[in-house]
Amino acid sequence: MAQLPPGIRFITSFSQDQWYRAFIFSLTFLLYASFHLSRKPISIVKGELHKQCAASHEVELNSYKEYAAQIQPVKKPPNASQCGWEPFDKDNYKQLLGALDYSFLCAYAVGMYISGLIGERLPIRYYLTGGMLGSGLFTAMFGLGYFYNIHNLWFYIMAQIANGLVQTTGWPSVVTCIGNWFGKGRRGLIMGIWNSHTSVGNILGSLIAAYWVSTCWGLSFVVPGVIVAVMGIVCFLFLIEHPKDVSCSSTPSSSSKTFLNGASRCRIQMSALNAKENGKSQDPEMQHLFSDSENCSLSLNSSTGEGRHGTSAISFLGALRIPGVVEFSFCLLFAKLVSYTFLFWLPLYITNVEHLDAKRAGDLSTLFDVGGIFGGILAGLISDRLEKRASTCGMMLLLAAPTLYMFSAISKMGLEATVVMLLISGALVNGPYALITTAVSADLGTHKSLKGNSRALSTVTAIIDGTGSVGAALGPLLAGLISPSGWNNVFYMLMVADACALLLLLRLIQKELQCNTDHTQFKEH
Repeated sequence: MAQLPPGIRFITSFSQDQWYRAFIFSLTFLLYASFHLSRKPISIVKGELHKQCAASHEVELNSYKEYAAQIQPVKKPPNASQCGWEPFDKDNYKQLLGALDYSFLCAYAVGMYISGLIGERLPIRYYLTGGMLGSGLFTAMFGLGYFYNIHNLWFYIMAQIANGLVQTTGWPSVVTCIGNWFGKGRRGLIMGIWNSHTSVGNILGSLIAAYWVSTCWGLSFVVPGVIVAVMGIVCFLFLIEHPKDVSCSSTPSSSSKTFLNGASRCRIQMSALNAKENGKSQDPEMQHLFSDSENCSLSLNSSTGEGRHGTSAISFLGALRIPGVVEFSFCLLFAKLVSYTFLFWLPLYITNVEHLDAKRAGDLSTLFDVGGIFGGILAGLISDRLEKRASTCGMMLLLAAPTLYMFSAISKMGLEATVVMLLISGALVNGPYALITTAVSADLGTHKSLKGNSRALSTVTAIIDGTGSVGAALGPLLAGLISPSGWNNVFYMLMVADACALLLLLRLIQKELQCNTDHTQFKEH
C-alpha cells in the first residue's frame, strides 16, 4: 500500500472538529475585518475633502467662479474648489468632518444596545448577513456623492447614520459565534490573535481608500462597500453558528478556564479558605478551584453552549448585574475614545505635521494598526499567563498615557520618529481595547451567575461595546472641536481619557491582587 502524500497526512492529522473550528475562526475574522475595512475610508478621504489652500482669498474666489462655470457640462465631477469638496472647503471644515464621524459613531453606540437584544432572538447567520448587505449599500452610497456631484452635507450625514446603525449587527454576532466554538482555555491568546481583524481591516481599508483618494475618492467608498456586501453573501452561505449544528462536540470543559473578575473569584476563594479553617469539607466545586496548579479559576461545564436551547434571553438589567460588566463597560468608553480618535483623525494629523499628501498619510497611518495587532495579541497572552484581565488592561493603560505625550512631541522631529511612535502607541492603545471587547466580554457573557445560559453573551457583548462606542463617538467629535486650538491639546485630552479608563479598573485590579494574596494564604494553610 502506497504511503499517503505529506499534504494528505497533514490534513488527516486534524479531526473534523478542529477543521471546523479553524474554518469558523478564519471566516469570522474575515467577516469583521470587512466591517472595519468599510469604516476606514472616511479618515483617508478627509485630506481630499478639504485641502490646505496656499492661495489668497481672492484667488480662491476666482477659482470657485471658474468651477461654477465649468460644472454644467462636466462628465467627471471636479472638486468643489481648490480647498476641497463643497461643503467641506470652508474654514469650519474640522467641525463638519467631525460631524460625519459623530453621526456614524453616535448611531453605532445607540444601535449597539438594541442590536444585542435583537441578535439573541434571531439566527446569527441571517442577522449578520442583513447587516453586511446594508453596510455595503450605505458605504457605497457615501461614495456615490462624488459621481453624482452631491454637495449637501445632510446626504453624507444620513449615509453615515444609516451605516452606523446596520454595522451594529456585526460585533455581537461574531463574538457570540466565536464564543460558541471556542472554550475558555487560552481564550485571551486566541481572541487576541482573532481580534487583529480590526487592525487588518483598518490597514486594508486605508490602502484601498488611499489608492483612489487623489484621483477618484468616490471609489474609496464604493469598492469597500462592494467588498462588505460580497462578504455578506459568503456569511449567508457558510457561517455555522454553533458546533452542534454540524454535530461537532463542544469544547471539553475539563481543559477550560474562566477568568472571573476580582470580586467574584475572591468571594469563592474566601469561602473555600473559611471552610478549610473551620474543618469543613469543601464543596466539589471549591476543591476543583485550586486543584489545577495555582489557578484561581472555576471550571464551568455548562458554559460552552449546552444551555442555548430551552433558555430565555437575558434582560438588559440582568446583564448589568453581572459582576464586572459596568466597570469594564465604562473603562472601554475611555479606551475606545482614544482608539477611535486615532482611527478617524490620524491621517489628517500626519498630513498637517509631516506635510504629506492624503495617500502617503493614509499609508503611514496603517503602522498604528500594525502596532495594534501586536498589542492585542500581547494583552491576551499576558492576561492568560497572569489570569488577570483587569490588571493587564491597567498595566497597558498606565504605559499608554506617557507614550501619547511622547508621540505628540517626537512625531514633529521627523518621519522616522513618527514611524516608531506609531507602532508603540498602536500597541498600547489598542491592547486594552482589544482585550475588553473580546476575551473579557466572552468571560462575562458566560459568567457562572448565568448558570449556563450562553444566550446572554450577545447582550453582554453589546452592552460593553455599546458603552465603548459612546466614547468612540465623543473622541473624534472632541478632536474636531479641540484641534483648531492646536494638536497638543488633542493629545492632552487623550491622556486624560487613558487616566480615567485606568481609574475605573482600580477596584477590579485591587480584587485581583487580593485574590492572589488569599490564594497564597490558602496554599500555606
